[in-house]
Amino acid sequence: MALKGLDIFKLSPKKNCKECGSPTCMAFSMKVAQGAVSIDACPYFSEEAKAAMSEATAPPMKTVKVGAGENEYALGGETVLFRHEKTYVSKTRYAVALCSCMDDAVVEEKLAAIPKVDYDRIGERMFVEMVYVNYAPESGADKYVELVKKAAGLNRVLILGVEDPEVAKAALAVCKDSKPVLNGATPANYEAMNAVAVENGVALGVMGANDDELFDTVAALEKLGNKNLLINANTASIKAAYATAVRFRRAAIKDNNRTCGYPSIVNVAKLAMGDAHMQAALASVFTMKYGSIVVMENIGYAEALPLYGMRQNVFTDPQKPMKVEPGIYQINGADENSICLTTVDFALTYFVVSGELERSGVPCNLIINDAGGLSVLTSWAAGKFSSSSIAKYFQEADIEGKIKCRKLCIPGKVAVLKGELEAKMPGWEIIVAPREAVQLVKFLKDMQ
Repeated sequence: MALKGLDIFKLSPKKNCKECGSPTCMAFSMKVAQGAVSIDACPYFSEEAKAAMSEATAPPMKTVKVGAGENEYALGGETVLFRHEKTYVSKTRYAVALCSCMDDAVVEEKLAAIPKVDYDRIGERMFVEMVYVNYAPESGADKYVELVKKAAGLNRVLILGVEDPEVAKAALAVCKDSKPVLNGATPANYEAMNAVAVENGVALGVMGANDDELFDTVAALEKLGNKNLLINANTASIKAAYATAVRFRRAAIKDNNRTCGYPSIVNVAKLAMGDAHMQAALASVFTMKYGSIVVMENIGYAEALPLYGMRQNVFTDPQKPMKVEPGIYQINGADENSICLTTVDFALTYFVVSGELERSGVPCNLIINDAGGLSVLTSWAAGKFSSSSIAKYFQEADIEGKIKCRKLCIPGKVAVLKGELEAKMPGWEIIVAPREAVQLVKFLKDMQ
């Protein structure tokens, strides 16, 4: 059972030194109990006290790290079932499936397609982070190892889907430095696979014919001292996979059953059985409930754009608005002489407005200032998008030194700011744009 604040306080140094950022040791202890800060923030806790509390104060779901260097990802570490309760911690990662049973031409085509999905959305890079390399015994170990080498060339985290310990050793010999996931521990081979995973320092994926078998195998691996594990959702059916993902997450967080508290792998490519539309639907479902790694047959832009957008929404702290960085966004090849428009930094507003500006084909400078990540009317009502804040940002960012054009379009919903802006920004012509972004195309073309 997790320690309460009073339990942690009893082990604290009771110095009230404030070096941790809290006013008292009791306040600090309460924050640690809530998971708001790490016990390491206090430099005076003894190692014995830390050791006694580390397990009890850890998140109900263990954090497992896979990959290395810039491709290292944290999985798990969750503390809530629903994002509105607090926030999710480690976002779902997506993998494209390869198999040694595939023809060379198919493999090359899939390997070439993986790097094509790579773009930025609200400051986050969206791309295929992982490659699942499955071993087909009939194709032989040598072909599998060659496929692993090819996949490793993409500089993605590899997931080795192999249940043969000897083949696993051979595959890891060519990629262990990149810290792949060895996915193939079963009730029949878990001891041998555990030895291979521990020797190479990689996370081990656990499988079972049903939830009871999966739980027992995880418990047996824990007895061997291995807690660097991932659990595989049952692929017998969609219903079974969903049940595994939900039951294990609920048992870990609600019942504090640490044996269930490991990140999960969901193979939606196998569940969808070649149906691309079903695969896309399942990837969305298991992004929300509760796949740490979702394996798909293919990920092109048709799959990535809605899926990654949804993931970004789900794994954003609900208490913090999604914002874009303040600055000058040059659209359609705009330069210092192009017309200026301004709006708030709320991500949805930015993407809607910038999309319509691009569609117009008119070169323009979209100037974004800090409005607290709120919509136009909300930020105006809160005083965060006002004539004062706009004029102040233009001065601080030296907009006049960067742009020669002195025409500024403001959102039609805050037309009331026109007179105030003209008074506070002499030399600028303030133009009231339409109330709706969809009307910007005609508006800009008519201005030309």
